[in-house]
Amino acid sequence: MASTIEHTLALINGPADTSMPGSSGRCEVIEESSDVELLDAYSRAVMTVADAVGPAVVSIAVGRPDRPRAGEPNGAGSGVVIAPDGYILTNHHVVQDSPHLSTSFTDGGRAEAVLVGSDPATDLAVIRAQASDLPYASLGDSTRLRVGQLVIAIGNPLGFQSTVSTGVVSAQGRALRSQQGRLIENIIQHTAPLNPGNSGGPLVDSRGRVVGINTAIIAMAQGIGFAIPANTARWVLPQLLSQGRVRRASLGITAREQPLNRRLVRFYQLQTERAVEVISSEGPAAQAGLRQGDLVVAIADKAITGIDDLHRFLAEWPVGEAVTVTVIRGTAQMNVEVVPGEGAS
Repeated sequence: MASTIEHTLALINGPADTSMPGSSGRCEVIEESSDVELLDAYSRAVMTVADAVGPAVVSIAVGRPDRPRAGEPNGAGSGVVIAPDGYILTNHHVVQDSPHLSTSFTDGGRAEAVLVGSDPATDLAVIRAQASDLPYASLGDSTRLRVGQLVIAIGNPLGFQSTVSTGVVSAQGRALRSQQGRLIENIIQHTAPLNPGNSGGPLVDSRGRVVGINTAIIAMAQGIGFAIPANTARWVLPQLLSQGRVRRASLGITAREQPLNRRLVRFYQLQTERAVEVISSEGPAAQAGLRQGDLVVAIADKAITGIDDLHRFLAEWPVGEAVTVTVIRGTAQMNVEVVPGEGAS
């Protein structure tokens, strides 16, 4: 099993195709190519990607315990095979709380699947189909995407298998809330049409590299889709494969955002006018002496203006490594050393 995971990680973390057209900084007018030639080039790019990546896209059927018959499919989503031995990347919300998973492939084959790991905070999950020698797709570098760049979504919307839609990158750096309330950052916004069932399917660039995992649409809107970037998946995948979850540090507090008294801000020369108020503390926070009413203004000398700032910091801080938390207690400023434990994803 360990060797299989190592092989899969090697595939995931292998060198991405980073070749990009150069840019001289000046706008160039295409004079020699006609509109027909441009359209043909566009069509060829889409067809090439569909042929190359389409076989790696699977339909995921989900059974839930509230169905009248055990294992009866109650929903469906999409996924993309990332290793030939059956590892499939999809959304957490597609497979959560599902006692039964099955996959369907473009060649008509079917296979049962099991959940390998899931991360609600990024809405990503890995399942493993009981199959081998599968066609698979490679992860690209989502940081190299540019607004206006062609992207292709492949999935199974409303049960229509292997549906291809195209669009462009509309914006980068968007943020969405996960079901647990954490902020998922660096989301890709694009115009490739998505419908229920596209969730978990790949967003692909013109080189056939998976640059995102489609995750959401805005109801009653047109041309507004969102994808979890491939680079987020690169960070999450090794932990899901090896541990089944993502370990994140936790202080052990329940908190809310509060404005700071301006006099305190000026007196202590604080970098922020807002703080995180401790509502209750347990575990590491309680052991360190954090109390109800304490106002967290910084952690490791980094200003904290809200709960999202705290989540961002703790997502990268090692579990079990002491960190200095700066708080305002009453009118006094003090530093408290806390050793974060492992929190829920």
